[in-house]
Amino acid sequence: MSNNHISSSKGEAVLEFFVISDFQLTIGNKKSHGKIKIGLQDLKEINPTPDALVVNGDMTDDGSKESYEKVKYVMEETFYPENTLFTIGNHEFFKNDGNEPAIKRFLDFSGRTRLFDEQIINDHPFILLGSESWGPIGAPTKDSAYLSEEQLQWLEETLEKYQSSGKPIFIFLHQPLPYTLSGTDLEYYRNGVIQDKELKRILSQYPKAILFSGHSHWDLHLQDMFLYERFAMVNSGAIYNTYGPDENGYEKVINPEGCQGLYVQVFHDEVIIKARDMEKREWINNQLVIPLAGVKGQYT
Repeated sequence: MSNNHISSSKGEAVLEFFVISDFQLTIGNKKSHGKIKIGLQDLKEINPTPDALVVNGDMTDDGSKESYEKVKYVMEETFYPENTLFTIGNHEFFKNDGNEPAIKRFLDFSGRTRLFDEQIINDHPFILLGSESWGPIGAPTKDSAYLSEEQLQWLEETLEKYQSSGKPIFIFLHQPLPYTLSGTDLEYYRNGVIQDKELKRILSQYPKAILFSGHSHWDLHLQDMFLYERFAMVNSGAIYNTYGPDENGYEKVINPEGCQGLYVQVFHDEVIIKARDMEKREWINNQLVIPLAGVKGQYT
């Protein structure tokens, strides 16, 4: 463990991991390659041996096999912890040759056999969700997450397994729930999860559930990047550029050099989620503390 890790009066953490998203890499965009290196180098300095690294979607910008190969090359060259997990984002479908080929490329890249999955790390459940469809182009739901009845039923059954453990349950989906985190009330995000009511109903039964999302690129310096409504919701920022509101009810890039992510520490009685500015190599004054003995998170 690095000396730069977040200290706590609670003693040693029982689990530590990073959450990042939105590399938006393509072969020709060398800036995207450099941004990944900047982010990963900073994380490695914070903790060179984390229990996990979760990349929550949009590793590529075009969904091509060549971009996936470049992502893996850059990560292996820079920082690729043993437990590195991926979720599928909307851009993983952007090759636009059908859902099945897009999902297969993602599964081949991530080393998994199915889109939604679970992994136990240090006795803590990591639940990976993902959209099973994309498009059609021009539709308001083009970039939305479509979660099948099978996936939602699997999620409910999986959460039920861990409810009595008393431990936090980490859930990862690229798209945020609409009308929750800052920015998700904008028109583009209102259909962000097609089955948003069903997903929210399921997660609301589990107060120790923590849903991590990317997709929006909204800057972690802004308000309401973390939220607690019967369960926690957390924005993971973005590796490639950060966004915020414009003056006309839409969004815009507010920092073209922005490169942000999260560091999560789990103690016996609380979870600390800390925002990190990897480009500036400094902590952002924005974190969420979730007492495991209670049911509500607290901002600090």
